[in-house]
Amino acid sequence: MKDTIYVGGRWVRPAGKGVREVENPTTEEIISAVPAADEEDVDRAVRAAQAALGPWSRLSPADRAGYLERLWQRLDQRRDDIARTVTSELGTPLPVSVNIQAGLPLTVLRSYIDLAQTFQFTEQVGNSLVVKEPIGVVAAITPWNYPLHQIMAKVAPALLAGSTVVLKPADLTPLVAYLLAEAVHEAGFPAGVFNMVSGAGSVIGAALATHPGVDMVSFTGSTEVGKQISILSADTIKKVSLELGGKSANVILDDADLAAAVKVGVGNAMLNAGQTCTAWTRMLVAQNQYEQALELAAAAAGKYRAGDPMVAGTRLGPLASARQKASVLEHIRTGLSQGARLVAGEEAVPDRGHFVPATVLADVKPDDVVAQEEIFGPVLVVIPYADEDDAVAIANNSRYGLAGAVWSGDPERALAVARRMQTGAIDINGGAFNPLAPFGGYKQSGIGRELGHYGLEEFLQTKSIQR
Repeated sequence: MKDTIYVGGRWVRPAGKGVREVENPTTEEIISAVPAADEEDVDRAVRAAQAALGPWSRLSPADRAGYLERLWQRLDQRRDDIARTVTSELGTPLPVSVNIQAGLPLTVLRSYIDLAQTFQFTEQVGNSLVVKEPIGVVAAITPWNYPLHQIMAKVAPALLAGSTVVLKPADLTPLVAYLLAEAVHEAGFPAGVFNMVSGAGSVIGAALATHPGVDMVSFTGSTEVGKQISILSADTIKKVSLELGGKSANVILDDADLAAAVKVGVGNAMLNAGQTCTAWTRMLVAQNQYEQALELAAAAAGKYRAGDPMVAGTRLGPLASARQKASVLEHIRTGLSQGARLVAGEEAVPDRGHFVPATVLADVKPDDVVAQEEIFGPVLVVIPYADEDDAVAIANNSRYGLAGAVWSGDPERALAVARRMQTGAIDINGGAFNPLAPFGGYKQSGIGRELGHYGLEEFLQTKSIQR
């Protein structure tokens, strides 16, 4: 059980007296608890970050990268602990946790250590010296589905930029953030450069968004909460970066390798039990290939058997909470009530734990609830289209625009369709994730970008000096 928060370079007892229990979603057992801090704790953390900002921002980028290098080494030593911690508090199958929940954050951190050598913080434009300076104190509010990765995508560039950070980790998965804070402490960061305050989002998130000492809020989570963050931050004209929901379309053109596209598409939708904002949860298939695609999707989904994520071979773990499970099941019922056909999803799941079977819904209309709302569970909807223009129209028929995919035997045709899709990232024929490329969404999927130099620039502000 944790009874402290990390503020000003020290582990301190919070003013808030409550606790937030941490549940193992596989066993439904309480495995730990963290403090439920309050507004006083937020104020203390922000003041510590403000005090550290001047000295930290005056260090050279190379010196700041040196601290990040030491942090990478401490986290690298904790790879197994990170993976097992996330599997315990979230339910991600352990091999996925090793590769993604532990491996990806380290890849992102390494990318910013390397970027320090090449990024130009100054530029001469005519008679002006253009200087990029740190934004200031950053509030990082992060989600539970990829907890350390989402933290690192904010903390690493913010610190490299010369900003200081107050982290509010997710309620459901705070334990991995404690591993990070321990690594920060061991790496010897100056006091106040990194601070962590656990607690309820409605309390801590709101206090950070309204605090006059916070210069920027970087938030990842639902679109609905993102809207509230924007409203709360407006009074002090904070910069706000939002990475929000998605309902991504996987467009399989009629000349694609259908079997490969469907198999990969199902795997993408089921990754992390469907709790992925970029998941391709709408599969668009040509009408003349529709029934064949449904057979392939049902067969692929059948290989995602729900089970203990600590056991080798498990591909589908539980959902993060009882509340999330109830929400996903209600969405499935809504889809069926609107005429959807269940082609996968009747497999038995463990009696204990927040499990939902891998589900594929057919005969879904583009405007149906399950085709429009982010379900955030292992649910894929398959929608037929008449022609290429119809496929693009269906793909763009969403308030979201975070990710997507296009499959075709003709790479140039796929690229042409990808250019027409209103979304922040698109994979062609299974293109690999690139941690150096910008990540973020169009429309109600967010504002701003993360990763690579695009992510670093979010935490900088620009000054011109004429001479």
